[in-house]
Amino acid sequence: MLISTHPATGKEAGRVPVADAAAVEAATARAREAARWWQSLGFDGRKERLMRWRSLLARRVEEVAELTGLEAGKPHADAVVEAAGAVEHLDWMARHAKRVLGPRRTATRLLLMEHTGHLEYQPYGVVGVIGPWNYPILTPMGSIAGALSAGNAVVFKPSEYTPIVGQWLADTFAEVVPEQPVLQVVHGLGDVGAALCRSGVNKIAFTGSTATAKKVLAACADNLVPTVIEAGGKDAIIVDDDADVDAAAEAAVWGAMTNAGQTCIGIERAYAVAPVYDAFVAAVVEKAGKLRTGDQIGPITMPRQLDIIREHIDDALAKGGRAVLGGAEAVQPPYVAPTVLVDVPADARGIREETFGPTLTITKVADAEEALQQANGTSYGLGGAVFGKRNAIRIARRLRSGMVAVNGTLTFSGMGNLPFGGVGDSGFGRIHGEDGLREFARPKAITVRRGPSLLPAMTFERTPGQVATIIRALKILYGRR
Repeated sequence: MLISTHPATGKEAGRVPVADAAAVEAATARAREAARWWQSLGFDGRKERLMRWRSLLARRVEEVAELTGLEAGKPHADAVVEAAGAVEHLDWMARHAKRVLGPRRTATRLLLMEHTGHLEYQPYGVVGVIGPWNYPILTPMGSIAGALSAGNAVVFKPSEYTPIVGQWLADTFAEVVPEQPVLQVVHGLGDVGAALCRSGVNKIAFTGSTATAKKVLAACADNLVPTVIEAGGKDAIIVDDDADVDAAAEAAVWGAMTNAGQTCIGIERAYAVAPVYDAFVAAVVEKAGKLRTGDQIGPITMPRQLDIIREHIDDALAKGGRAVLGGAEAVQPPYVAPTVLVDVPADARGIREETFGPTLTITKVADAEEALQQANGTSYGLGGAVFGKRNAIRIARRLRSGMVAVNGTLTFSGMGNLPFGGVGDSGFGRIHGEDGLREFARPKAITVRRGPSLLPAMTFERTPGQVATIIRALKILYGRR
């Protein structure tokens, strides 16, 4: 039995049975049967049921927010915002799946003028979703909603730190879709995730650390199971010389400190150009200094993360950095007080490695070019932010990341029509938006012959004269600049 507890109080949030490999395989087998029924409903039938689930989630948002607070220690307001984002993504996926994935006819090309082309997207069958603990509603919903809208059944393995929220999602879905086990949950530790990868699922969607992502890929390699990976990040904010400094500071504090900094797309590094650096640091310190630990800043969910946060702060200070807020005494288990560090060298762990706590390093740079060079000097490439006016979009385009917010932070995560994912050590593939829907369906090409060949190319019965005609046509159509 897996017992879930509040990270600060130790109070039990609930308990769930732990699955073994046989139970995971059985769930996948049930899902395979359910997938056939779910696919047979068509886009409209699935949309109707998913919209009913959306409405149920919206009506019971306080309930799931309370569960998230009880299990993960997340402040109630943060949990409500997270749940609202999940509802938004589910709504967008259900509404747009038919338009994005429905069958369509494609244009005819020269060498096959007698054929029509057709494109359709077919569901994989069973998708395994391995979710994280830091956003146990929003993050897995990105994959679950996309997979279900595309016509797949889902076997969901939530984090062992937030199994009750994961079970609640599956239970509420079963209330509106009781006919078949289209969305199932299996609980346990890493071995259960590995078993899911090897259980016969047709695709895996994983969110978690880069180190664990590599283990997932290794397990999926045995059966060539395709994956979408959303891993860690070390996101940066660039504050240009024409930025609204107060707005940039407010956004940086939110991006760095929300969810106690336990956010994959959280802002962990800031690069402010020299003319606005002092004002930006002062504004960040003033705003972050008002945050209340235990109220606005919840506990660190994973105990071992406290050691990493402490080590990153100590390493930064040992290498010459200064704490202008918080510092060495900020780690008071299970909480970490907001910490702002300056003069931290580029080789410090807090600059190079994911910290996953309410800390922010601020570095002075000469200009946006230097900011870009330093911001891109990491193996991660998940999200980022830029504050400025005349050059903000240009700077955003050059950030090595999958997503960027201009004059805001984390905002792309709430846009249901935009893809979400990273590059480098932050993973590959996308959830959310049209790309997220296509991630959970196979493109299938079909050609249909509708008449005799005018330029018979793909046959041994073509004549030299017909080949000469093909050559002339190519030169006329494509040989000109």
